[in-house]
Amino acid sequence: MSPRVPKAELTAELSESMIKEFGVVPAPVEVTWHHPEVMRAGGEFGSRVREWDAADQGLKTFAHMAVAAQVGCGWCLDINYFMAQHQNLDLAKASQVPRWRESDVFTALERDVLEYAEAMTVTPTAVTDDLSARLLERLGPAALVELTAVIAFANLSTRNNTALGITSQGFSDACEIPLTGGLSSGWGPTA
Repeated sequence: MSPRVPKAELTAELSESMIKEFGVVPAPVEVTWHHPEVMRAGGEFGSRVREWDAADQGLKTFAHMAVAAQVGCGWCLDINYFMAQHQNLDLAKASQVPRWRESDVFTALERDVLEYAEAMTVTPTAVTDDLSARLLERLGPAALVELTAVIAFANLSTRNNTALGITSQGFSDACEIPLTGGLSSGWGPTA
C-alpha cells in the first residue's frame, strides 16, 4: 500500500540526516514534509518525549507498541521493534506485545502498562481507578505522568500514520526475532 498523500521532495540535508540515523528516510517524514512546520513540530516533540527519563524506557517502548498494535500502525510497530533492539530491550518480549494478553513473557508491571496503553487508546478511554492506583504505587507520580504522556504521543503518531496510509518500511527485518503478528490489518515487516 502506498501512502494516501504522496511523498514530498526533501532537502538534501534532511535526507542525509535521516539516512544517517535510520539507514533510509522514514516514510512519515517524507509524507509530512508537505507541511514542514507540522513535520518539525512533530519531530521536536518526539525528540523531547524520547529524552524524558522518569519512566523505564522498556515500559515506554512496550506501551507505544501496544498502542500501535491496537490502532493498526505497522510502521510504528516496525520502528519501535527496531528501536528496542538498539535499546537492548528483551526482543522476545517486544515481539509478543501485539499478543501480550495470550503471552506469558511479561511481568505483572509490564502487563499493567500494556493494559493502561490499551485503555488510554480506546474511545472513550477505559482507564480504571484500580489500574491507575497500581501503576502509581509501583511507578510513582512522575513516572506515571510521563508514561501517560508517552502513550498520548503514541496515539498521535500512530493515528497520524494510519490515516495517511503509512505502512511498515521493514526496519524490524534487521532484528533477530521476528515480530509476532497481531494486527487485524495483517501487519508484517513488508506489509
